[in-house]
Amino acid sequence: MTSEVDETPGAGEALGYEQARDELIEVVRRLEAGGTTLEESLALWERGEELAKVCRRWLDGARARLDAALAEEAAEDEGTE
Repeated sequence: MTSEVDETPGAGEALGYEQARDELIEVVRRLEAGGTTLEESLALWERGEELAKVCRRWLDGARARLDAALAEEAAEDEGTE
């Protein structure tokens, strides 16, 4: 039996946030549904961990950009007073 999990090293690097999130949702759904072998379950779990890291990097990056924009706006406001 073959697994449908993408196990390509670094495959998560090119994924956008929405793609990674959607695939992570599918991984969780498959794990919760059961019916997979131990080997398939482990592969799904590992893929889920990778996808969660991709999502976290995107969210951390978005937070950093937002914080930088807010800091820049605050600095501009202070400079005009």
